[in-house]
Amino acid sequence: MLGGIFSFHSSWKARHDTYKQKPLPLECTSLNFREFQFAQAMLFAIEEINNSTEILPGISLGYKIYDLCGSTARSVRYALALTNGNEVLSALNKAPCTRPAQVQAIMGDTSSSPCMAIATVIGPFHIPMISHFATCACLSDKTKYPSFLRTIPSDYYQSRALAQLVWQFGWTWVGAIRTNDDYGNNGMAIFTETAQHLGICLEYSVSFFRTDPPEKIQKIISMIKVSTSKVIVAFLNHMDMDVLIQELSNHKLTGYQWVGSESWISDSQIAAMDRHHILDGALGLSIPKAHVSGMREFILDVKPLNSSSNVMFPEFWETLFSCKFKQSKASAGNQRECTGHEDLTGVQNSFTDMSLMPIFNNVYKGVYAVAHALHNILSCNKTCNNQVQLDPFTILQHIKKIKFITKEGDEVYFNENGDPAAKYEIINWQPTEHGTVDFVTVGLYDASLPANKQLNLQNKSLIWAHNSQQVPLSVCSEKCLPGTRKVLQKGKPVCCYDCLRCAEGEMSNVTDSITCVRCHPEFWSNERRDACVKKEAEFLSYEEIMGALLTAASLCGTCITAVVAFIFFRYRKTPIVRANNSELSFLLLFSLTLCFLCSLTFIGRPSEWSCKLRHTAFGITFVLCISCVLGKTLVVLMAFRATLPGSNVMKWFGPAQQKLSVLGFTLIQVIICILWLTISPPFPFKNFKEFKDKIILECALGSAVGFWAVLGYIGLLAMLCFILAFLARKLPDNFNEAKFITFSMLIFCAVWITFIPAYVSSPGKFSVAVEIFAILASSFGLLFCIFIPKCYIILLKPEKNTKNNMMGKVAPKSF
Repeated sequence: MLGGIFSFHSSWKARHDTYKQKPLPLECTSLNFREFQFAQAMLFAIEEINNSTEILPGISLGYKIYDLCGSTARSVRYALALTNGNEVLSALNKAPCTRPAQVQAIMGDTSSSPCMAIATVIGPFHIPMISHFATCACLSDKTKYPSFLRTIPSDYYQSRALAQLVWQFGWTWVGAIRTNDDYGNNGMAIFTETAQHLGICLEYSVSFFRTDPPEKIQKIISMIKVSTSKVIVAFLNHMDMDVLIQELSNHKLTGYQWVGSESWISDSQIAAMDRHHILDGALGLSIPKAHVSGMREFILDVKPLNSSSNVMFPEFWETLFSCKFKQSKASAGNQRECTGHEDLTGVQNSFTDMSLMPIFNNVYKGVYAVAHALHNILSCNKTCNNQVQLDPFTILQHIKKIKFITKEGDEVYFNENGDPAAKYEIINWQPTEHGTVDFVTVGLYDASLPANKQLNLQNKSLIWAHNSQQVPLSVCSEKCLPGTRKVLQKGKPVCCYDCLRCAEGEMSNVTDSITCVRCHPEFWSNERRDACVKKEAEFLSYEEIMGALLTAASLCGTCITAVVAFIFFRYRKTPIVRANNSELSFLLLFSLTLCFLCSLTFIGRPSEWSCKLRHTAFGITFVLCISCVLGKTLVVLMAFRATLPGSNVMKWFGPAQQKLSVLGFTLIQVIICILWLTISPPFPFKNFKEFKDKIILECALGSAVGFWAVLGYIGLLAMLCFILAFLARKLPDNFNEAKFITFSMLIFCAVWITFIPAYVSSPGKFSVAVEIFAILASSFGLLFCIFIPKCYIILLKPEKNTKNNMMGKVAPKSF
């Protein structure tokens, strides 16, 4: 004997118990043709087994079927009735309590919550229960439901597959509606968890049950209207979807992309109720299509009994054939009277619709699973051993181990959790020209494959909401383009964010980047902030205007110095050239030429040799120059000292001593430079700190002490020369060179004193330009102050270029 539990009615009338008297039985409402079809599928399998000689020969299967009306409490009552028999009779019966169960297994129910209640009650007795449509993942827990099995995959796989399907189309902002029972709540919980891992956010997640007051469903409709998400995931029982679609139709709430669970996505009755095409383009998972030969004909081969007094479920027949029996309480009105001989020829309604054949096949496989287990227990060959005592535990263990192939080629087995292999078809609702809907298979999902291959969408054109060919967009925030990063909006889910532009020096080259990557120090972000480009290397070059002008000034100074040297060489025997040691004058001109030329080493890309050369050449040539000036100053002082009676100063400071003094002063600077280059020489350096978007190529000093020692030594000699020249400025002579040296040293010192703050505060290549300007300015100062007056006399006032004029002995004027 097999038990069957189905909800031939999907709801019941609400009642208010006073608890003063025994509650009346539930008054069932809303006839459900689907459940009649499931019961017919069970009867078809039983009849096929009873007519077969290959399975359970000589054994007949019977059945007891109860109508739950969708009530969980009623399901427990009928489960106990199937287990123990009628409870009233059992209480009066003196038979021992250890008698066998009334049924060997229970088939059903369709919904998860009643199955959980039933499995909890019958589990301790090990009575097998096989469901064809209860998908809640919680039912896989064998510690709570040890005797529960099913021929439909667990929602653990379906919920994850739905999340992957939503993610596949880039929908990260969705709404969710679920049935307020174990099926909907557990299924949506797994969906939500998987969706979060995939970066999908739920704008809202609401639940309802078909018996809820209309105000609650109205509240859900209002929530959908004000929402911004355009995709709705509906994890609903088909009976709850019936209620929701009616309310959606009343409000004509179209334009949303629906994603549905297997309970309703391939249900043609729901499609027929969708008068306003609200669900057109819906996408979801369905049990793979199936065909069981003979089942369709069996289900449709139903007729009322000839005697209306014995008609079972008169309400069913009246609804099916649109007629009324005489005994019916309701008035027949305009409806014809039922004769009891009606058939389904030409009838088109939800009972004649075979779109749920995959579920019928699940019922069929469940019955055969029990039959195969009994076949093995009874050691059936040509006959079966009728003496074997059937106990529920043995039957349960054999059902768990069975593995067979149906006549249609389907392999049937249960895993350790009592579940079958998880395979789904991806269904798309595509409207036809006739106003109906085709359930088009557009992909497959197979949980047994590797994770990256489980979801497989076929190359078929999908229809979306509003009959659109374009994939709808449902996001809280638009994608952040390269060059920006995501910043979460306060108090909102992670899918709601603002796109902030990357800061200077940072970039992002991918869409929806959560961070901006800082560029390498030698690179800088471009204008779009989506790539790092190499920074422009900045240095004082010959090609730019400033570099060209400084080069021209340097070469001009060199040429002027060469012209002066040529003039002095041409007039080397004249008194003005011979005065104050002409050799020192030529040496000074040579050093000034080097000073002008050394400025060229500061222009161009810094290299290892140029960095070492520029500062050492500058230091040595300037010391050579100042040493010459200092020598000439000493010559002036010594020359006037020698004119005093008894003075023998010039003996100790003759030409040889003057040359040695220049050499000695210069040698000290050479030693300083050698120590500097040996200990910590200047080197080329890339300065990233001065400018954000440029690299300043400069020469690092290496040792700052060495640099300031070189400058300090030059400054010491310059101050010494300035003091001595200042002391000698009023000595008598028509051409006292000391006054010109004083003025040149004043210019020199002024230039280099102002150089220091200008050099420190000038950025990048301008600091180099400041240094070159100081070199050129001081060099021109020395050249013009010391030599131009002499050139003026040589070239323009030759009458003053005489020894007498130099000595102040001018011939008396004649009258």
